[in-house]
Amino acid sequence: MALMRVPVSFRKATLGAFAVSAVMGLALPAAPAFAQTQGPASVADLAENLLEAVVNISTSQNSPGGGSGNVPMPDLPEGSPFQDFFDEFFQNRQGDGMPRRVQSLGSGFVLDAAEGIVVTNNHVIADADEIEVNFSDGSKLKAELVGRDTKTDLAVLKVDPTRKKLKAVSFGDSDAIRIGDWVMAIGNPFGLGGSVTVGIVSARNRNINAGPYDDFIQTDAAINRGNSGGPLFNMEGKVIGINTAIISPSGGSIGIGFSIPARLAENVISQLREFGETHRGWLGVRIQPVTDDIAESLGMPNAKGALVAGIIKGGPVDNGVIQPGDVITMFDGKEIESMRDLPRIVADSPVGQAVEVVIIRKGEQQTVEVTLGRLEDSEQLASDESGGEDGQGQEEDALATASVLGMTVGELDDETRARFEISPDVSGVVITEVAENSAAAEKGVKAGEVITEIAQESVSSPQDVVDRITALREQGRRNALLMLASKTGELRFITLRMD
Repeated sequence: MALMRVPVSFRKATLGAFAVSAVMGLALPAAPAFAQTQGPASVADLAENLLEAVVNISTSQNSPGGGSGNVPMPDLPEGSPFQDFFDEFFQNRQGDGMPRRVQSLGSGFVLDAAEGIVVTNNHVIADADEIEVNFSDGSKLKAELVGRDTKTDLAVLKVDPTRKKLKAVSFGDSDAIRIGDWVMAIGNPFGLGGSVTVGIVSARNRNINAGPYDDFIQTDAAINRGNSGGPLFNMEGKVIGINTAIISPSGGSIGIGFSIPARLAENVISQLREFGETHRGWLGVRIQPVTDDIAESLGMPNAKGALVAGIIKGGPVDNGVIQPGDVITMFDGKEIESMRDLPRIVADSPVGQAVEVVIIRKGEQQTVEVTLGRLEDSEQLASDESGGEDGQGQEEDALATASVLGMTVGELDDETRARFEISPDVSGVVITEVAENSAAAEKGVKAGEVITEIAQESVSSPQDVVDRITALREQGRRNALLMLASKTGELRFITLRMD
């Protein structure tokens, strides 16, 4: 059974073997007198036309020995008189060495009838040895995996379209939906295939910390475990979302479900169909939010955009075109209202093509041109260099430069050593720029000085500086003690405010 736990209690809406849950009635608050108190007169015709395109996804995998065969541990109330008995029974059966078959159920929909393309969630088919697609008329077809994307939790399957006449649905415009619009969810909750629920769009652009590109549609249409991968339709019968998660203390619907918007899903699915993997754009910067204080210090009328805190070494913009301290306010013609807008927009941008980026640098707006790299290539490189396996244990990309406490810092290499005429016996991290009116400027810090220690710990790279300042902040420290070296090696201590 696939479950996702993030703040509050979010659950992937996938049903594992033998999962049982009771759904209680939900009392709705009285609507204001001026509001329409009834939904559509009927959605029967719409549902009848769509049911054939929605499928149930059944997966199975061979699990290594251990456990208690195919019999799950009963879900007993806390303090049950039978709890000790079952605990002992199942514990004694652990490690019996017998392989067992694990099954799970989810939902999906046919996107291309001619090609036999079926869309679902990645967590529905994760680790599956066999995938089977079950249709509304009772027929079944084996499916093969075309591609998957863990970051958006999407997967594309393919069945043989010559063995069955398929009916497909198409994507609609998820950007056009409004809060309060009626929507319909069809899926396989708790293994009860072909279930139709109706509700409204409760919210848009939800971030539930499920992944780096969170931008969910929230709906009160009942979504339960087993609905994962199923479509969320508008009243025109177009797929405007893919159901993927719920908030639930019990595992059942409480009227808060989340769907991946079609706008985000379409591009990912297209890439998975074409390449079997994603090709996301990569800018190669570290970013942080633009707070009111930062906006004021930069002369911006309001807090918007993404503040560049560091440049990834060897990345697409490690050539000075974008610098630490820049604020990105527009990318390829799209407004960057907040920091989390940038990763999504960059990821959807074409790899290897030049795009225009609007930045604010030292209070002035500029437009620069950048050519994006491929995010997956950068992740593979980091994995290879760190010896990680399948991305596990990989280290963060090294920073070439970073912006901290009003200073821009960089590596002390041959180039910067010659530029600032720094003595060969000086080591640390060179300060390449100091912002006006910053805490560092007030303490007389100048470009060309070298940070050798922070809080009595030596630093040798921009990443060390960022990590050390972050650690001090997490400890609740308000000031950082820095040891600086002059160009000739003379040392001095200063303290800088971190608030």
